Amino acid sequence: MRQVQARYNSSMRLCFLAIAYLMTAPILLAKSSAPRSDSATVPVTLDHNRVIIDVYFPMADGTKIRVRAWIDPGDTELSMTESLSRKLGLRVSRDAPDKGKSQAPGELEVGTMKIGLGEIKEATALSQGSIAPGSSASIKLPASVLRNYDVVLDYVNREFTIARPGTTHFQGKAVEASIGRAGLIQLKCNIAGEQHTVSFDPGTSVSWLSGELISRWHKEHPHWPSMIGAVGPANLWGLPSEPSWQVLRIPEMQCGGFALTDGLAVPFTRDVLDWFQKRAGVPTVGLIGADVLMNFSVGVDYAHSSLYFKQLSKYAAPGIDVVGLCLRPEEDGHYSVIGVAEHDRTRSVPEVRKGDLLMTVDNARITGATMGQVWSLLSGSPGDLRTLGLVRDGKPISVKARVYRFLPLREIARKH
Repeated sequence: MRQVQARYNSSMRLCFLAIAYLMTAPILLAKSSAPRSDSATVPVTLDHNRVIIDVYFPMADGTKIRVRAWIDPGDTELSMTESLSRKLGLRVSRDAPDKGKSQAPGELEVGTMKIGLGEIKEATALSQGSIAPGSSASIKLPASVLRNYDVVLDYVNREFTIARPGTTHFQGKAVEASIGRAGLIQLKCNIAGEQHTVSFDPGTSVSWLSGELISRWHKEHPHWPSMIGAVGPANLWGLPSEPSWQVLRIPEMQCGGFALTDGLAVPFTRDVLDWFQKRAGVPTVGLIGADVLMNFSVGVDYAHSSLYFKQLSKYAAPGIDVVGLCLRPEEDGHYSVIGVAEHDRTRSVPEVRKGDLLMTVDNARITGATMGQVWSLLSGSPGDLRTLGLVRDGKPISVKARVYRFLPLREIARKH
């Protein structure tokens, strides 16, 4: 009887094992034979015209870390915060108080797609809390990463697509480009009747061009809207020179037979332009920024040195409708006033001084906010009033500030 019972138990165990195998085998087979994802499309946050997405880093314990990433095709250097490097268990060395070097991560994930970083051995590690003051990103993905893929930046639908080379059906007007080994993109453009080589850099908020050319074009085309002082998207990083910048609205830039219209341009100084040209490896006059791309889906075919522009909207903002401050985002999350722009030759916010700390806009606290969030609060319709909460010499003050229209679009501008 015991032998019969033993044989019965043995048979039942085999039966249960067989059933378990039949139930789990399809799952295991599906996992092992899951197709490789050749592309991924993810939502975009447009912050100060900069493309910010979520990326994920796989950890040794099987979990993933989600961080914000800045897509910057106009830079070649992989940068990340030191805190992210340490969280990923990467080696970090300091060579300056505010930055150092980090071992580069092996890969990251965008949506369902794995992005290999194996070609990059080292990254810049920044000691601050984000990749730059006024940004939410912990890592910047540069051209040296993006060049290995097809890329689509859809500004209208707020989507970013990255795909393996040759798998994307690009749409729109094709424009021939020159793309160097580092992935930096150059275009031949006609500006003000002159042929120039210009870098394509959607990682920056507005176009950044030779200061000498901007000054000359302003004199030769006095009907092109211009102003002194960087406000709105032209207020890039709060550089000391931004309050004195001559900002020019350029009616049209013809690049490969395709027109980019009504762009804002801020000036490169001669020494910075020389450095930029050396990095680009060609005699460029500057770079085309993202503000002229807001109505487009832009495809970058790195493998075939082509850009594709598909217009999805015809909206044209009537101007920069903001409170006329020039701000600097500080590393501690505060925002300092570094200048006040003029409107009709009068200080647009006469009660505000250089050095004031901007703490609130209409009672919304801005400390720790991004540049895009702050300028959204400072925007409105011409004539709107914003209540600014400031700190001056350690004391809180409140100021009513009017929204003005800076650099308005004018039909006459395109005719000159």
